[in-house]
Amino acid sequence: MTSRAEYAVLACADAWRDNGEVLASPMGTVPSIGARLARLTFSPDLLLTDGEALLVGPDGRVEGWLPYRQHLALATGGRRHVMMGASQLDRFGNQNISCIGDWERPTRQLLGVRGAPVNTLNNPTSYWVPQHSRRVFVERVDMVCGVGYDSAAAAGPSATRYHRIPRVVSNLGVFDFATPDHSMRLASVHPGVTVEEVLDATGFELARPDEVPYTREPTAEELRLIREVIDPQGLRDREVPA
Repeated sequence: MTSRAEYAVLACADAWRDNGEVLASPMGTVPSIGARLARLTFSPDLLLTDGEALLVGPDGRVEGWLPYRQHLALATGGRRHVMMGASQLDRFGNQNISCIGDWERPTRQLLGVRGAPVNTLNNPTSYWVPQHSRRVFVERVDMVCGVGYDSAAAAGPSATRYHRIPRVVSNLGVFDFATPDHSMRLASVHPGVTVEEVLDATGFELARPDEVPYTREPTAEELRLIREVIDPQGLRDREVPA
């Protein structure tokens, strides 16, 4: 039986489908497994990094050197696809990882803005949310760190040139922005999850088709790679429990 974590891995991997030779920058256990799965199957040209200065293969073996200037060239030219986390996400894909509450007196201090604006304005950026709830999927983020579609449009052509949010993956389903106004749409639910569960756990109105499909099933080879090659220790299940 395919676990919820494995559906999430598969959905993350599909974010890099047909991306070609771009740098995959996954943040989190499930996205990292997904990027390696994509590289081993349908996206063999993906570039994986150790997060510091090296290009590596799916098994972690060094494939080459990635000097900082080369990394910047990829990052600022649209040739990187990041999958970040989010403390808050709104209907247009604005992301917050900096603080909760009013900027003048926040109730919680988080990571800080970090590289979120640069990521979202310069290369495709997807998101991974391991615990889908109304605390994360909010009507309006308390601070814009990752730039959403409405914010990019308001900033003008310089902000929209490389801006794209291919998908959001959570422990409940998959979401995209394939709507006329680029508002978030429920693209699929993971098997075992109902549409009502997703709607109840989301703090804004989600666009959705009349019939919401299930997230696709993995092939036997994809399951073998996940379980035996990429993550035999089962780290995925710690991030998304059964």
